[in-house]
Amino acid sequence: MELLRKGKVKEVYDFDNEKLLFIFTNQISVFDKIIPSLIPKKGESLARTSAFWFNKASKLGIKNHFISLENGINMYVRKFKIPTGRISKGDKGYLIPLEFVCRYYVAGTLYDRLKNGKTSFRDLGFKSMPRYGDKLPEPLFEITTKFEKTDRLITQEEAMEIGGLEKVEIEDIFQIISRMDEEIQSEVTKRGLIHVDGKKEFALDDERSPYLVDTFGTADEDRWWDAESFERGNIRELSKEFVRQYYRSIGYYDKLMEARVKGFKEPDIPPLPPDMVLKVSDLYVEMYERITGQKW
Repeated sequence: MELLRKGKVKEVYDFDNEKLLFIFTNQISVFDKIIPSLIPKKGESLARTSAFWFNKASKLGIKNHFISLENGINMYVRKFKIPTGRISKGDKGYLIPLEFVCRYYVAGTLYDRLKNGKTSFRDLGFKSMPRYGDKLPEPLFEITTKFEKTDRLITQEEAMEIGGLEKVEIEDIFQIISRMDEEIQSEVTKRGLIHVDGKKEFALDDERSPYLVDTFGTADEDRWWDAESFERGNIRELSKEFVRQYYRSIGYYDKLMEARVKGFKEPDIPPLPPDMVLKVSDLYVEMYERITGQKW
């Protein structure tokens, strides 16, 4: 099989004329940097969690590319072509080179943007500056790039240009995300989780119908909080955000952002300490069980 792409989380192989094979690795990345530490059981956790949600999506009538999961890490999916050049309006059967984000709470980079004034709290429906963890008055839909060196937030107009999309097609995608996220929150509420935000990817088939693709609803693509802690006024991170916060705490994040803003060489990301590797591995197993309700 030809290796088509070696990503931050998985390797993508050309299996045959109709299928791709995803092989999930134990690599972990934050801030578009692959950490030089492997996390035991992480790849299997992501693969099994995503397969769980793809099966839920199929029951909801949401078209998706999932075919089967074997050995816990090998996922077979329907093949869509990856655009290598400019997409024309009316093209068919391709992966949309964008990521679609939906946020329900003030967290992560949204909070950073509110603090530095790049996003107006009034535009989000707040009367004053919100606190980290405040629920958004309305879900916030955003779109970022996918194949650029660093993902960046773009306008709907730029998304239409990059993705070869009509406005109504973007609206259809956001409707699908809303339906899927309603199912996600309904499911995880049973096990004391809050679905804070998440990203999803899509392709268009030969009729330009949107297909949910890649992986989603995992401890990597989505942010989760413990509901009981949240009700007591505390935020317990139960996702890869836990790792991001570690790199913020040691000062790496600030140095990385400074380098990116000033155009300097970006500092290498240091490995995780051994005790953090074990904690993160345990977290991925815990999150598989709490998200899906299934035993590891």
